[in-house]
Amino acid sequence: MTVPLSDADTADRTDSASTHATDTETAAALLAALRRDLPDRTLGTGPEVSGPYATDRSGSRPAGLPLAVVHATHTEHVQTALRHAHALRVPVVPRGAGTGLSGGASAGAGSVVLDLSRMNRVLELSPEEQIAVVEPGVITADLDRAAGEFGLRYAPDPASAAISTVGGNIATNAGGLRCAKYGVTRDAVLGLDALLADGTSIRTGRRTVKGVTGYDLTGLLTGSEGTLGVITAATVRLRPVPEETVTVAAYFTTFAEGAEAVSALTAARVEPAMAELLDGRVLGAVDDAQGTDLRSRGGALLLLQCDGRGAAAEADAAVRQLRGRADSVEVTEDPAEADRLLAARRLALPSLERLGRPLIEDIAVPRNQLAAAVREIDAAADRHGVRIFTFAHAADGNLHPILVLDPALPAVPDAAWRAAGDIFTAALRLGGTLTGEHGVGTLKRRWLGDELGPDQHALQRRLKAAFDPHGILNPGKAL
Repeated sequence: MTVPLSDADTADRTDSASTHATDTETAAALLAALRRDLPDRTLGTGPEVSGPYATDRSGSRPAGLPLAVVHATHTEHVQTALRHAHALRVPVVPRGAGTGLSGGASAGAGSVVLDLSRMNRVLELSPEEQIAVVEPGVITADLDRAAGEFGLRYAPDPASAAISTVGGNIATNAGGLRCAKYGVTRDAVLGLDALLADGTSIRTGRRTVKGVTGYDLTGLLTGSEGTLGVITAATVRLRPVPEETVTVAAYFTTFAEGAEAVSALTAARVEPAMAELLDGRVLGAVDDAQGTDLRSRGGALLLLQCDGRGAAAEADAAVRQLRGRADSVEVTEDPAEADRLLAARRLALPSLERLGRPLIEDIAVPRNQLAAAVREIDAAADRHGVRIFTFAHAADGNLHPILVLDPALPAVPDAAWRAAGDIFTAALRLGGTLTGEHGVGTLKRRWLGDELGPDQHALQRRLKAAFDPHGILNPGKAL
C-alpha cells in the first residue's frame, strides 16, 4: 500500500509537467502520428490503460492521467515516440517496472509514458570478458541468474531485485545490499545505448575495463532519472561468484547500539560485502507478516556477509568486534540459513506496507555519523508524533527511515512532512545527502537546493537543457 501523494504535497512545480500542458489539438496530432507509425498493440490509450502508469511504488500521483502509453518492444518504437513528442513538445516519462520510491516514474495529464518493461532481452553474455549487454526491461534478478550459469553474478543487489529492472536501477543509480563492497549500479555500468529527447541515438562508454576518452556520459546518464535520455541497452560488468560466503547475525538492545557497532567495524578496517541493520519496529513488522520471531531476540538486528577467499577470516574479525557490543552473535556458512536471515531484510518494506501507507526516505551520512543520524531520526519521530521504522545499508551509511501513515488519510499530514524535513536537515548537517540510492524524483525536490547550492543547481539545469532543450524528458523530476 502506498501514499496517494498529490502535486500539492510535492516540491516546487515550476518546471513540472503542468508547464508542458498538452492541448487537445496537440494531443490529437500526437496520437494520430503514433497510431500511424507504431505497430498495432504498441500504443495504449484510455484511463483503464494509462491509469496504472500514473504513479510508481512511491504513490506520488500528479493531477490527471497520462495521455498514452507506448509499450515498446524495440528501440525503434522508443525513437518514433520521442521524435513525435519532441516535435510537438509533449512530455515523455520513461518507465520500467514502476518500483521506484521517489516518484520518478509518476506521469500526469498530457504526458506519454514509455513503457520499457517489454524490452527485456539479454542481448549478450560473455563469460570470458565478464560482461553482459541487456535491454532496460530485464529484471535485475534474472540477469543475476543468467550470469550465475557461468559462475558469475551481477553485483548490484537492490532489495527489489526480484521485481525491479536493470534500466530502472540505472535511472536511479540504485544501491542495494552488496554496495558496501561492490559499489552501486554506476560501478557496474560500462556503457549505454540511449536516445536523446529528439530521438538522436548515442552510444556512451565502452566494453573495456578501463577507458577515459571524453566526458563520462555513462556516469552522467546513470542516476539522471530519465531526465537526460532514454536508455535502450546497457553494457554491464559481471563478477565471479565468491568461493565462500559467511553470514553473521548480531542482535542488539537498541538500533543506535547496532549503528555504533557498524562504525566500529569500519574503524577496524573490516569490509563486509553486506551490512544490513533493522530496528526493533521493523523486526516486529516482519514477525507479524512472516510468522518469524526476530523481535524476541533483541531491539535491532545486524546482518553481515563476508565473501571471497578470505571470508572466514573477515567474519572472525567482525565477530571479535561485535562480541561485547551485541547481545548475541551467530555465524553460519549454510546458504539456506543465510537466505532465511536475508529474507527478513528483503521483506521489510512489504511487511511495513501491511501496516499502513509508507512514506519512504533515503538519507546517507558519513559512516562515523550513523549512530548520530539514528538519534536524529528517533528525535524527529518523537517531536512530531509520527511512527518511523528504520533499516539501513549500514556499512555505507545509507538509512531508510519509513514513516508509516494512517491509510484513511487523504494526503500526507503536515506532521509527517515536518518530520521528513527534520531528517533531511539533520542528514545535511551531519555531512550527508538527501538520497543515497532512490533518487530525488518528485518527493525531495523541495530540499534539493539545500544540498546543491544555487551555483551547482544552476549548472545542473544547464546540463539538462543541453540534453533536452525543450524539457520534455520526465519534467518536474530530479532538478
